[in-house]
Amino acid sequence: MFSALTDRIQPPGPAPLLLALGILSISCPLAAQQASSGSSVGTENKAREQQVSEVVSSVTSRGILTTQGSLIVEPSFSYTHSSSTVVAIEGFTVLPALIIGLINISQAERDILTYALTFRYGITSRLEVSLRAPYLDIDESIRERQALDGTPIDLISDTSGDGWGDLEMSINYQLNDGGYGLPYFIGNLRIKSDSGTSIFDLDRRTLVNDQGAIVGVIFDEQPTGSGFWAVQPGLTLLYPSDPAVVYGSISYLWNIKDDKGPEFGGTVNPGDIIGFSFGMGFAVNERTSFSLGYEHNIIDRTTVEVHSDVTDAEFDRFHAGSLLFGLTQQVTRKQTINLSLAVGVTEQSPDVQITLKAPLQF
Repeated sequence: MFSALTDRIQPPGPAPLLLALGILSISCPLAAQQASSGSSVGTENKAREQQVSEVVSSVTSRGILTTQGSLIVEPSFSYTHSSSTVVAIEGFTVLPALIIGLINISQAERDILTYALTFRYGITSRLEVSLRAPYLDIDESIRERQALDGTPIDLISDTSGDGWGDLEMSINYQLNDGGYGLPYFIGNLRIKSDSGTSIFDLDRRTLVNDQGAIVGVIFDEQPTGSGFWAVQPGLTLLYPSDPAVVYGSISYLWNIKDDKGPEFGGTVNPGDIIGFSFGMGFAVNERTSFSLGYEHNIIDRTTVEVHSDVTDAEFDRFHAGSLLFGLTQQVTRKQTINLSLAVGVTEQSPDVQITLKAPLQF
């Protein structure tokens, strides 16, 4: 029964996980502190920080934090496309090229539109808090054909869903000044709520085979949330190396288990996620920068207190990796436009994710 739940109760990556990266920043809070020294070291550090500020806004990871007392309002739009093909064989092989039984071929296409509004506020020159509210519009189509059933007709089922997703809150703290050849270290803590509509709130239909055994579940609409609270600590490194900025990050997403009732098998424990990313950003000029990077997430499988034999056949973990490309253009002194592209390189990753952000500082 729960074979169909595993894919949906994992928090997104890019993307959902997507769902799991820091918000891009557009300002440098340390310039005022360093300039007050009036020394050549202060001048060098100021130029160094300006270089980070120009480049880091195109990097899909947390950068230098918001200036003290400043508020950044960031509307964003993201389009994610995923596709997969599954071939299921119910039978046996007589020869390597000869199969006796039923072959079921299914193709799934999913499109997700995410509209989000993020607020970031600099409490001090080192401490920043943020709040993100996403709205999702999801469409999914599944096409199936039983190859040896004697019919050329494909079966197509379409489902959709829209609504507010899981609300997110973040705290970010800059650990050091990054001077004297040292990188910037930034600690991150993100808390994700379960405010979105999850699979546990939706109507569903149970699928059974010819023997009456449960083989899966179909939901009448798509969920917009995971249904679980999650806590994600992380650490980000930024190292300026003229004319580029090298970055890296590591995080651990803890999905908190919850009792979903006997109809869902009791206590459900979503798999935790270990994530890391690395890359390099380049400042083309004072207004334009771009970045190249890679992101990888290792996702543990979901466990259920009372499960069926179907869930025992799942892998212990899944890998989701994406190549990252970013471009940033500074429109005015307080307005930038960020365009990023993520291309999936593993089967569990979205095929493509395009994100447009327009942060505005007040």
